[in-house]
Amino acid sequence: MESAASCKNKYKLSYQQETPFDHIEGSHEYVALLAEALEEARREIDEEIRNASQEGSERKKQALLLVSHNLDKLKLHITASRRILNDLRSLRRLLLSERHSSTAPRG
Repeated sequence: MESAASCKNKYKLSYQQETPFDHIEGSHEYVALLAEALEEARREIDEEIRNASQEGSERKKQALLLVSHNLDKLKLHITASRRILNDLRSLRRLLLSERHSSTAPRG
């Protein structure tokens, strides 16, 4: 009968990454792509707002301004998420370097 520790190690060794969110770097890349898409959407909405102003379509302009406001809020959340992921990567590196230095033989 296998111990819990050996089962855990067996599954850990055979685990294959299945999604981009299985590690911090993948999540960071995804958030960066999301930020790029957000910037592109922002440029398109700004253009639509200018067009609505020129057309005199006040209702459409107001709706687009609301979209713009929500994109701004989303950008703040994405920026915060990127910072958190950066912090997590830094902390992981710090912890891993401490773990490696504590397991290194002392002479």
